[in-house]
Amino acid sequence: MSETGHDAGCDSGEPFALRVLGDSMLPEFAHGDIIVVEPDGALHDGSFVLARVGDEWVFRQLARDPSGWRLRALNGAFPDRALPDLGAVRGVVIQKAVPGRRRLSKRYV
Repeated sequence: MSETGHDAGCDSGEPFALRVLGDSMLPEFAHGDIIVVEPDGALHDGSFVLARVGDEWVFRQLARDPSGWRLRALNGAFPDRALPDLGAVRGVVIQKAVPGRRRLSKRYV
């Protein structure tokens, strides 16, 4: 599993929460932040998404370039990944919460 620690089973239409693992999405999302994912959220260039790539769950930013869609890590130490099919995206991040720091919560819709 990658960055979110999420396992299979997020195919229902209900929003769900995950804890961010790792630092690939710094500076916007830190290790330990809680994200709320909307499985039926609208996709657009710049959305933060949860995608299934091979047998791995990946939390990245959706980005459009001339060759198509890709999954972009905000931390430049991590490589982008090609996304051949938007069907791999399983949800859109709609909110972030920082445990113990309510005022740092943020919505992405």
